[in-house]
Amino acid sequence: MGSYKKDQRRSFSSPEPSNSNKDEMGSYNYKMFNLFNRKFKITEAEPPKDVKQVFSKFSDGGSHMMADQLRRFLVLHQDELHCTLAEAKKIMEEVINRRHHLTRYSRHSLNLDDFFHFLLYDDLNGPITSQVHHDMTAPLSHYFIYTGHNSYLTGNQLSSDCSEVPIVKALQRGVRVIELDLWPGSSKDEILVLHGRTLTTPVPLIKCLKSIRDYAFSSSPYPVIITLEDHLRPDLQSKVAEMVTQTFGGMLYYPESDSLVQFPSPESLKHRIIISTKPPKEYLESNGIKQKGAFSPGGRNSSEEDEEASGIPDHTAELEADDRSNSDQDDADLTDCDNKSGQLGAPAYKRLITIHAGKPKGQLKDALKVAVDKVRRLSLSEQELEKAATTNGTDVVRYLSNIPDDRCLKEVSIATVHVKIRSPVLIYAVDLPRFTQNNILRIYPKGTRITSSNYKPLVGWMHGAQMIAFNMQGYGKSLWLMHGMFRANGGCGYLKKPDFLMEKGPNNEVFDPKIKLAVTKTLKVKVYLGDGWRLDFSHTHFDSYSPPDFYTKVYIVGAPADAAKKKTKIIEDNWSPAWNQEFTFPLTVPELALLRIEVREYDMSEKDDFGGQTCLPVSDLRPGIRSVPLHDKKGEKLKNVRLLVGFQFV
Repeated sequence: MGSYKKDQRRSFSSPEPSNSNKDEMGSYNYKMFNLFNRKFKITEAEPPKDVKQVFSKFSDGGSHMMADQLRRFLVLHQDELHCTLAEAKKIMEEVINRRHHLTRYSRHSLNLDDFFHFLLYDDLNGPITSQVHHDMTAPLSHYFIYTGHNSYLTGNQLSSDCSEVPIVKALQRGVRVIELDLWPGSSKDEILVLHGRTLTTPVPLIKCLKSIRDYAFSSSPYPVIITLEDHLRPDLQSKVAEMVTQTFGGMLYYPESDSLVQFPSPESLKHRIIISTKPPKEYLESNGIKQKGAFSPGGRNSSEEDEEASGIPDHTAELEADDRSNSDQDDADLTDCDNKSGQLGAPAYKRLITIHAGKPKGQLKDALKVAVDKVRRLSLSEQELEKAATTNGTDVVRYLSNIPDDRCLKEVSIATVHVKIRSPVLIYAVDLPRFTQNNILRIYPKGTRITSSNYKPLVGWMHGAQMIAFNMQGYGKSLWLMHGMFRANGGCGYLKKPDFLMEKGPNNEVFDPKIKLAVTKTLKVKVYLGDGWRLDFSHTHFDSYSPPDFYTKVYIVGAPADAAKKKTKIIEDNWSPAWNQEFTFPLTVPELALLRIEVREYDMSEKDDFGGQTCLPVSDLRPGIRSVPLHDKKGEKLKNVRLLVGFQFV
C-alpha cells in the first residue's frame, strides 16, 4: 500500500533490479517492521479485452494468426497502409525468435500470447514514425531546429566544469545546434571554451571541435550548426578560422557570397557543418566602432547573454546584442582608426559564416523588418518573447527601464488600452511569424537560470522561432517537452514548420498566435496497462512493505486552447497495473501538440513517487494499439518499463 514507504530510497536514475526476495512460488516477500512477512503473488500482464477482440477478428476466430492475417491487422487497424506481406512475415519471425527460440523453426504463426507480446515490443510496434518523412528541401528557416544552449557545460551555469562530453551527448541525442563561448587563454594563441565571468573551468576549443567532427552525424545526417559567442582579439579570430578549417575540412560549408538571399536546405547540407556567429565586442572596440550602449558598466565586454547574466536588466540587452554583433562589417560604422590586425584577422573568420547575426538599429520592431536582399539570425531572451506572447492587443510595449525617469515620458494609445510609458518600443506579435518565414529567430534562457533549468518552448514554436536554445544538461518537464518534440521526423533534429506559419494571406497577413481557432482534430488515448518495473527496480524501490500503487497522468501541451490533463485510477499493490481507461482531447493546433505521459506511484503520506515519463509529438503518433516506452527524469530510456496505449484520431 502507498501509505507504507521505504526508509531509504534508491536513486531512480540508476535502478538496481533484485529478485532476492522472490520465492519459488512466484511471490514477493515484504518484511513488516522486522516482525513478520507479507507475501504478494506476482501477476503477469494479461491481454486486455480490446487485444483479445482484435486478435479474434483478424485471426478469423482461430487460435493462431498467420502472416497474411497479421498484415491485415497492421494495415486496417494500425493504419500501416504500406505494410507488405514480406514485412509482416519478418515481424512474425522476429516475435517467434524472441519468444520461442528453441522451437522457432517449427512455428509459423502467432498465438494470442505471442500477439500480445508483439504489441508490447516498442521496437516493432512503437508509438511514432521512426523514419524521416518531412520535406527536407526547403530553406533552413522553414524548420524547427534542435538547439542547445551553452552546450559545453556539464552542470550549472556558474561553477560546473566545461567539457566536450555534454557536446557529444547532445549530438548523440540528435541536437543540431551547438553553442560555444570562446575566450582567450593565458598563453598567446590559446583559445578556451567557458562561460565567461563565472567559476566554470575551461576546456580547449580544439577538443570541442574534434568532438563535434567525430560525433556530428552519429544520430542524424542533417547539418550541425555551431553558434560561436566569441570574445576574441582579431588575431585569435583568425586562429579560430584556421582551427575550424583544418578540423572539419570538407565537412565545413560556407557560402561564396558575403550574405545569403535564402538559406540552403537541410537536404543540401547533409553531413555538413556550418557556422553562425558575429564579431566580438573586442573587435568592434579595436576598430573604433561607436554604438550607443555597446559596453556594459565597468567597461566589460559582453555578448547578448552575458549582459543578462551580469545582472543588467535585459530590456535593452537583446536589442543591442545583435546590433553590436552584426557579422557584416560593411554595416558597422567604422572610423578612420581601423586596426590593422582586425583587417587581417576578420576576413578569414568572416568568410566561414553561413548564418549571420542580425543588426537591429534602434527599436526591436525595426529589427524584425524583413530585408529583401539577405537573410539573417536574430536572438531574443525568453522574457522578450514572453512579453510579445502575453500582452493583449496587437502591440507589445517594451520598457527601457535603464532610461532615467525624466526622459521621454509620454502617453500613447495601444489598441484600446491607454498606457503611460517611457520610450516605448512597439512590437507587433505577428511580426515574429513574418520574420521567421525567411529569417532565423533564436530564443535563449534568461540569465537567472543558474541551475541550467529551462523555459516553456511552445511559446517560441507558436511564433515560428526556429532555435529554442535549451540547457540539455539539465532536466525537468520543459526539457521533456523538447525531447518529445524532436522525436518527430525520425529524430533527425529538423522539423518542417506547419504550413500555417509559412503562409501569407491576400493582404500579406500572416498567422496570429492569439487568434482563437476551431477544433480540427480529436485524439483519443486509451491507457491499457503498464509493465516492466519489477525488472528494472528493486522490489522495495517504491514501497518497503508492498508492491506499488501506480496511476498514469496524461497531458496535452500545445496551444493554450488545447492544454489538458487527465488521470487514471490508482491500481493498488500491482507491478503490472491494468487501467483500461480512455481519454478524449480536442485539438485546435494538432501540428504543435505534445502528448505527455507520466506514471506516478501513490503515497498517502509523502510526495508520490516518479515511475517514468515520456513525451510524444501528436503529429507523428501512429494510430492503433502501441507500446510506449518510458524514460527516467533525465530523459534516458528505461530498459523494460512501457505502457500499452491505444491511439485514435477522429
